[in-house]
Amino acid sequence: MRDVIDGGDQYKKTTPQELKRFESFVNSCPPFDIVIDGLNVAKMFPKGRESQNLLGVVSQLAQQNLQLLVLGRKHMLRPSSQWRKEEMEQVRKQAHCFFADNISEDDPFLLYATLNSGNHCKFITKDLLRDHKACLPDARTQRLFFKWQQGHQLAIMKGFQKSKLTFQHILSYDTVVQRTGDSWHIPYDEDLVQRSSCEVPTKWLCLQRKTPDPC
Repeated sequence: MRDVIDGGDQYKKTTPQELKRFESFVNSCPPFDIVIDGLNVAKMFPKGRESQNLLGVVSQLAQQNLQLLVLGRKHMLRPSSQWRKEEMEQVRKQAHCFFADNISEDDPFLLYATLNSGNHCKFITKDLLRDHKACLPDARTQRLFFKWQQGHQLAIMKGFQKSKLTFQHILSYDTVVQRTGDSWHIPYDEDLVQRSSCEVPTKWLCLQRKTPDPC
């Protein structure tokens, strides 16, 4: 878990003291069900105020009696046209919140909280975590991280203010070439798309060995 969280350069934008403070904070809380990248989620709906967007997502998830963690930056607590104090107070009433220094890197916090909470925990962000994956020490760790990411990252497909949140379905199978008996199942895209994230093809090409005609 340490290799996945660190990525080799975690202290370039995050101090050891802040990581220590975060670890203590996480250990003082119950396991989380969903970890939310607050700044990322707040910017998902350009028509809305950022604090309003974040509050809308948190409120809908809180109605399901989930243990939520919102990760943010300290500037989100300063009242402004995008960040209203009363809306952020409502966020803090419905979720555990940790606000890091404005220069801090989000990824280590997001990954630590999710992994530390157990396999049931999911995380919400549009960030594909490519930079973090590229820092992992070897190809095996990168593959393990990619597979874990596929099963734990929730992507919001639609939902704004009072409309119901819709998440992209998490696949319960590996999107890799598979063989069953004399059949091969190959994931593919109709267009040539480079995939270096948790996004995967949704279409499959199924091939079956042709039975020779009897003589």
